[in-house]
Amino acid sequence: MYNEPSQQNRIEKAKLLHSRYNPQAEADRYISSLSLDENIRFFVLIEPGLGYITASLKGKFPKAKVIALHIEQPIEELRIKTPDSQWYYETGTPVQDFLEMEIPDTKASEIRLLEWRPALPVYGEAYLGLVRETVEFIKRADANARTMDTFGRRWFRNFFKNLDIINLTLSPLPLFKPILVTGAGPGLEDIIPFIREKRDGLFILATSSSVPALMNENITPNLVISTDGTAWAKFHLYELFRTKQKEPYPLAAALTAALPSQVKNFPVMPISDGSLWQTLILNELKIPFIALPQRGTVSASALDLAFTLSGGKVFFAGFDLANTDIRSHIKPYSLNRFMEEEAVRINPVYSQVYKRSSLLKIGGSYGIYASWFKKQLSFYPNRLYSLGKNNPVFSSLEKKTELGVFGGEKTGLSFKTLSLKGNFSEKAYMILEKALKQNTHSEALQIELTPLFCQPNKQNINELIESLASLRRGKENV
Repeated sequence: MYNEPSQQNRIEKAKLLHSRYNPQAEADRYISSLSLDENIRFFVLIEPGLGYITASLKGKFPKAKVIALHIEQPIEELRIKTPDSQWYYETGTPVQDFLEMEIPDTKASEIRLLEWRPALPVYGEAYLGLVRETVEFIKRADANARTMDTFGRRWFRNFFKNLDIINLTLSPLPLFKPILVTGAGPGLEDIIPFIREKRDGLFILATSSSVPALMNENITPNLVISTDGTAWAKFHLYELFRTKQKEPYPLAAALTAALPSQVKNFPVMPISDGSLWQTLILNELKIPFIALPQRGTVSASALDLAFTLSGGKVFFAGFDLANTDIRSHIKPYSLNRFMEEEAVRINPVYSQVYKRSSLLKIGGSYGIYASWFKKQLSFYPNRLYSLGKNNPVFSSLEKKTELGVFGGEKTGLSFKTLSLKGNFSEKAYMILEKALKQNTHSEALQIELTPLFCQPNKQNINELIESLASLRRGKENV
């Protein structure tokens, strides 16, 4: 456990990190010895001490953002140079959450981790822990950035399309009931009988990919969440549209998600990723929304939403985050139909499933998500419980499973409904273009939007506005 040291002890440790004779020259030599690319946008420094290395970096890379991770709170009166942002244990913020706030999804080549090695013998395991946390964050940011390169403009276009598709929006009221979040992992099968038995006492928040399996068992979720911006994500929702019901099922959807046109008949709870450009548009249009950070997997977003909606216990099932043999999802699974349609004698469904399983293992996305959950579990409130077979990273929660906590009382979620009218996408483009031209937000918006259209720092504000105008006119292919 980390114990806060005395002021005198902190001063003595800080002095041990630098040369007694010429500490600035020492730091300058270190920076000069490294092969640092001019395209690096973020430097993450592990315990840089009194800031000599920070001064060297700011001199050579004035446009780059320098972020310092300290083991102990820095001594301001002795520090030579203050970084652009800093973290230390006393802040109480998890280090990966801090890095997530300071660094947008960025390719690993544009982030450089720099260790100040004299700090290692002084701080030992605490120092190495910050290195591990930073490396893990960079891997996740790089994976998200590569996804953004492939799908970013499509997601951006989805946002404006969805403003016109959605006719009814939901604004939730507090729910003091237990929530069960269902993922689409094979482990969900084991818990289906329990869900059916306890159905009247459950509020089910289902990821869209788990909907076909639930509906196949005549289990209708109370709320469905969809965050995937790729075109095939639409197929997960079609099972809802095929089912006759007295009232449309409520959806919680990221505004960047791929939503089919049938959504116009369903009440939707809009989800924003918290970015400035989305916040400006939604606030100006007076559209209610819930802000959830991008997690890369709908399972994590579903948990975020569950804790936002309810002050009660949150349970989850189907979070395998791994293949069971060669199976990656519960059956039925919406996308399996495509493999069935493509099946021929020399390419049977079994072979296609095997190939997909192999690609998932090579891609490593499950491992990245599982690692993120492992770190995040210690920061979740003591209200999270695992049901059935989930990924081993959740094993610490298995002992806390309480199958008897669900009452027989029928649960529901209260909503306020607001009808949307008018050409919202056109208004949204105008709001964004106006904000880009104003000094108040233009620089921050350029940082957010430029990666969607070109390499960072390679486009000025006028070119960005023209790119948006082209997208608005439908001339851009996304």
